[in-house]
Amino acid sequence: MKKKNYLQIISKIEKVRKNNNINWMNILRIAFKNNPKQAAQIMSKIYTDDKKISDLVKKLI
Repeated sequence: MKKKNYLQIISKIEKVRKNNNINWMNILRIAFKNNPKQAAQIMSKIYTDDKKISDLVKKLI
């Protein structure tokens, strides 16, 4: 693939991720509104897994 094609695909990914992040934040608002304690527990688990993923990515660099 040419460099231009890579950049176009990356731009498309960026747009999709932007919309998906908005959806995640909306779900998060609903969760904390309805059951803040359980929402916080789930967020803690997500944070822990995200950290594991970040640590693994660092090993690739």
